[in-house]
Amino acid sequence: MRYGDGGGVDQAERVRRERVRRQAAQMFAKGKSAVEVAARLEVSTKSAYQWRRAWAAGGAQALASKGLSGPDPKCRASSWDG
Repeated sequence: MRYGDGGGVDQAERVRRERVRRQAAQMFAKGKSAVEVAARLEVSTKSAYQWRRAWAAGGAQALASKGLSGPDPKCRASSWDG
């Protein structure tokens, strides 16, 4: 199920998650395994392996936040009356 608010994740949480992914990229660059990264950052090994694959293919930039999930709004808040 999709939620208009990004699954309940606010801006602060997206920033926190991106910080964790940046730490993972630094650890991968130092030769740490996905299992070590998962344990150190307290994330699932599945996430760590996905991040490792993304990092290997595109570097740290590949782990950057992609912004809000879901479709773009159909109307702008500035067009609302109120």
